[in-house]
Amino acid sequence: MQGSAPEDEKRVPRPALRRSATAVAAAVLLLPLSGAPSAQAGQPRTDALQQAFTDAAARFHVPRSVLLGVSYLESRWDGHGGAPSVSGGYGPMHLTDARTALTRTPEFSEGYEDARGDEARGRKRVPAGAAQRAALPTELPARLRTLPTAAKLTGIPAGKLRTDPAANVLGGAALLAAEQRKLGMPAGSDPARWYTAVARYGGQDSAHSGKAFADEVYAVMRQGQARTTDAGQRVTLAAAPGLTPDAAQQKRLSAPTAKAPAASAARKPECPRNVACESVPAPYEEFGDGDYGNHDKADRPADQRVSAIIIHDTEGSWETTLKLIKDPAYVSWNYTIRSADGLIAQHVPTKDVAWHAGNWYINSHSVGIEHEGFLAAPDAWYTEAMYRASARLVKYLSRKYDVPLDRQHILGHDNVPGTTTATIPGMHTDPGPYWDWAHYFALLGKPFKATAGPRGGLVTIRPDYDENQPVYTGCAKPGDTCAPHGSTAVRLYSAPDEDAPLVKDIGLHPDGRASTTGVNDTGARATTGQRFAVAGRSGDWTAIWYLGQKAWFHNPHDEPVAVPAKGLIAVPKSGREEIPVYGRAYPEKEAYPAGVPYQAVSPLPYKLAAGQQYAVGDRMRGEYFYSPTFDVTKHAVVRGKDVYYEIQLGHRVGYVRADDVEVRRSAS
Repeated sequence: MQGSAPEDEKRVPRPALRRSATAVAAAVLLLPLSGAPSAQAGQPRTDALQQAFTDAAARFHVPRSVLLGVSYLESRWDGHGGAPSVSGGYGPMHLTDARTALTRTPEFSEGYEDARGDEARGRKRVPAGAAQRAALPTELPARLRTLPTAAKLTGIPAGKLRTDPAANVLGGAALLAAEQRKLGMPAGSDPARWYTAVARYGGQDSAHSGKAFADEVYAVMRQGQARTTDAGQRVTLAAAPGLTPDAAQQKRLSAPTAKAPAASAARKPECPRNVACESVPAPYEEFGDGDYGNHDKADRPADQRVSAIIIHDTEGSWETTLKLIKDPAYVSWNYTIRSADGLIAQHVPTKDVAWHAGNWYINSHSVGIEHEGFLAAPDAWYTEAMYRASARLVKYLSRKYDVPLDRQHILGHDNVPGTTTATIPGMHTDPGPYWDWAHYFALLGKPFKATAGPRGGLVTIRPDYDENQPVYTGCAKPGDTCAPHGSTAVRLYSAPDEDAPLVKDIGLHPDGRASTTGVNDTGARATTGQRFAVAGRSGDWTAIWYLGQKAWFHNPHDEPVAVPAKGLIAVPKSGREEIPVYGRAYPEKEAYPAGVPYQAVSPLPYKLAAGQQYAVGDRMRGEYFYSPTFDVTKHAVVRGKDVYYEIQLGHRVGYVRADDVEVRRSAS
């Protein structure tokens, strides 16, 4: 990282991986132990899982609401076709059997080359399955073997507990009842008295994470939930707004214990109080010939505004990710969130600049949050515990830095633009089309709703996640069709016809090819929460302005995948046939003082023609953070007079100069 190199060729994120993961079966075989007949011969019952919770509660004298609350946080009541989660958890109650799960799970392919082309820093990762199997101790911790314990308590074979949701619920009830007995607490119908047992169920190896788990379960019970599972089962948990856990148990769990993760004496993690959080500091060190890593010291927001939060996934395991963050020759990010239980680790203070987004301008103005997982295997990795912990962290950061909770400021890594034409094909695609943005923003308290009339000038993309299942390829092997799965993205066509070619992304495919259905091809996608300017309507189809062209998506009146919206739009100024768009908002040349090299702002290959409209997300003055050395006294923030607007350019955002556009209100 020599000082002479352009900044955007330095702080790149971990290299883009070719994702691969196990396809997850969609169907679940429901065999209620009660033996109740189905409603109609040959028709599966849609209330069988609800009945299973009722039966298990009665058999083990556990409040049904507690069972439902625990299961919701563990799995959202889904069974995932009997496939295990990343931590070896099976079924609605997430009964863990890590040894069996790792034996049966194919290995993830994690090989890659360093994106900087620096052979000295290129490395190959050991496949996750093999690495985890080799690391398994002879005696697994309790949190990784609850399923064998449940088998002993219930007498139900382990195989049935893994594949039969009703049996799985019985196993979870037996475990909760056993925890209650160990505590010397009576069984019974009062959910307030089960707080500690719930904490032990969710955090067997940590009182701190167990308390966070229990707090979330009781929040779920207070709010109530209802949804249809991945197996078509309708499950409901009635709200209990006045429910509070037993005060004595809360106090006992809140007391410091030896098992609670201790924050570094030098660095207390920046986290909300109601999550499990620890400090795993990233190094700030010199190495080699004046090179250093793996982040930059700064003083945000005093020196630079934090205007975005970037959502990533790790494309690697928790253990691998924590090893990488400790490498000063690697890159960095501010936080990592663990899949199994939502544990948060902070690495880089939010006042400093982490190297995570592959775009130095965005790095300088954002906080990066990694989520343990692989984008092509959402059921195994994107857990409810992780979604909830992440949402609490994002709300905390939003308040701290005044970052609006919308999709113009809460971006996926796949929404970050390339800085130049050459960098576009290598930009990352996580957290991918299976990250549930609608659910995530509901947890943030900002669900996506219509804000305009039916002929509004903007639309907010909002498909039904479970029902929206576009075909993707390349999840397991290149070209292979991915298993059917709910998706957050809608597909975009060059005409109002599903037989028409997909729209082109000339930056991603400079050879002029149309976009593909590849799970990592973002060239023809509009994603939940993104706002676009309407370019036309034709029957059940809506067109939006996208990468300088009209892009059509199927938006039937009876099952819409977008809702009307209003807001600011940017249009090329009168008399301009077309205007350029940029991947960063840097100052004009005259703003750079002596000693700070000018950073050219080259246009991206997309052109915005007269008459086109794009949704505006933010307004900012050109700014550049100069930090070429380990010596912070040589750092500088260059501020210019040029004003830019962030726009929803395509799947990724872009920037236009204020001098090139007119900004006005959309039709409402």
